[in-house]
Amino acid sequence: MNFSDIVDSTLELPIFPSFTRVGFDLRSRLEHWRSLDDYQLDGRTVAITGATSGLGRAAAKQLARMGASVIVMGRNPTKTEQVVNDLRHETKQSNIFSLIVDMGDLDSVNNAANKILSEYNQLDVLIHNAGALSAIRQTAPNGVELTVMAQVVGPFLLTSLLLDRLQESAKARVITMSSGGMYGAELEVESLPMTPANYNGTRQYALAKRAQVTLNEMWAEKIVDRMVVFQALHPGWSDTPGVAEALPTFKKIVGPLLRSPEAGADTMIWLAADDDRAIATSGKFWLDRRIRTIHRLNRTKRSDTPERRRALWDWVESVATKG
Repeated sequence: MNFSDIVDSTLELPIFPSFTRVGFDLRSRLEHWRSLDDYQLDGRTVAITGATSGLGRAAAKQLARMGASVIVMGRNPTKTEQVVNDLRHETKQSNIFSLIVDMGDLDSVNNAANKILSEYNQLDVLIHNAGALSAIRQTAPNGVELTVMAQVVGPFLLTSLLLDRLQESAKARVITMSSGGMYGAELEVESLPMTPANYNGTRQYALAKRAQVTLNEMWAEKIVDRMVVFQALHPGWSDTPGVAEALPTFKKIVGPLLRSPEAGADTMIWLAADDDRAIATSGKFWLDRRIRTIHRLNRTKRSDTPERRRALWDWVESVATKG
């Protein structure tokens, strides 16, 4: 174990320094990370959901700077188009395009997938980044709780619909932005969508993020030929509009130590760009360009059984195909 490994393990154990900008700054310097600007993505196409603010916007901007054609996927047509125009101006790149999708609406997801298939001959990277923490329970058009639909079922459907196109591209990958909040959540199936009686926005978000990480592993197991690599990650604690809106007290307390959106998005971008370690494995969970455990607590590990995993896949697939 070298010095940077020791520092990494020391940071990771108590969570707090690891998830803050302290962890990011120390790791990037001690490990001499390759600058993202050194990667050239000319000729590659990247589609990213939730790309109009926060981590998604930061990622879209950097990916465009690296030469990729970027499909900015957002729910609000006016905002999405404005972000695309702004990014073109900021990056001096014209290869940035808008695509409207509501990830909680299966019809919208189907329409978005059809548009990608009809307008883009190539898709190298699909990034599932859309995700909001809602204090108020909402339902999707099919009646299922919205967080689960938009962050679990919708991404599952979009991946399924675009998988053949991804498999046509060399070094293709599907990347899912999860959250460190999933560490406190068990793997649930029947109670994954919380009811009006027991709804808690923070817990619902964590349950959805746990399901994302599990499904990422299962996708990797099913796509055994490795023509498409699946990776999930969490960004640490980042200063985004979503955090400010959903967790104002947390932002006030931790504020000075929160990572910038660019730092929070770094590993997501690196996983999309790197043709070495980022594609050497599949189905892993990352923070700061390193593979991490998916369980920190015994109770969450106990909940993660093969039977429950199969039930999760079957339930998500069933809901996704009903649309």
